[in-house]
Amino acid sequence: MTTVKFQLEPLTCPSCIKKIEGKVGKMNGVEQVKVLFNSSKVKAVYDENTVSSDELKTVIEKLGYSVLA
Repeated sequence: MTTVKFQLEPLTCPSCIKKIEGKVGKMNGVEQVKVLFNSSKVKAVYDENTVSSDELKTVIEKLGYSVLA
């Protein structure tokens, strides 16, 4: 398992948490995902043999959130 952290543009509402955690959490290979609202960070634990960090980033961006780092 691998852990990745993404810094997002500031999140504007708590529903953003459910949206990101729900979509990323359903991806094959994702063990755990946590969105930290106050710091606008996403932390994901995933199986690098099943999914890549780039794929996680793409899903977050398709939801309308800009990944800064």
